[in-house]
Amino acid sequence: MAKSTKNKKAGDKNIVAVESALSKTEQFIERNQNLIVYTITIIVLAIAGYIGYTRFILEPREQEGLAEMFMAEKYFEREDFELALEGDGEYPGFLDIIGDYRMTKAANLARFYAGISLIRLGELEEGIDHLKDFRKRDQILGAMAYGAIADAYWDMDELERAARYYRRAYRYQPNKLTTPAFLLKAGLLYEHKGAYDEAVRLYERIRDEYPETSEGRDIEKYIARARASR
Repeated sequence: MAKSTKNKKAGDKNIVAVESALSKTEQFIERNQNLIVYTITIIVLAIAGYIGYTRFILEPREQEGLAEMFMAEKYFEREDFELALEGDGEYPGFLDIIGDYRMTKAANLARFYAGISLIRLGELEEGIDHLKDFRKRDQILGAMAYGAIADAYWDMDELERAARYYRRAYRYQPNKLTTPAFLLKAGLLYEHKGAYDEAVRLYERIRDEYPETSEGRDIEKYIARARASR
């Protein structure tokens, strides 16, 4: 009986506590009603504005930018990198797309192409800057961007930086196309540095993990050469 009474009293206290909390919440809402309504309105307008901007402004600009870039891509494929960058007077180049279509995927893709083009033209530091600004989401292009930065640093004889970016390249979303290619380049760099044990380790990864790739089928000669040089 005593236990039942005690439980009843505890239950009554919990009810009182809940009622008190609800009362305080109601009082807070009443006191701050205008602020709450204003805050909710701002949030709703912000969401609506973002959706509207994305649907009616950004997406059409995305499509326009990609359409405008087609000629620059053709020049890039022909390795006419100056026209690809600057345009030909009728069609814009990658640098124009970057400037005219900011915040779009078209501008981001143009950064990738611009970076590669500048590196191929010998403008290594400027090319590196564009590739570092490129948002690396695509599995293949992301790895290729890191690899191109590494190539540029190697050309500049900044071997530690080159090694770091090759590592980023072969670790980026591993796949059978780019991963073995950049493992091989990293191995060649380490051979160049005289770090033959590291080169062998990278070559053996190609042999063990990517034996069916073109790099894997030809890797034994690299392993043998690096081992002989130790």
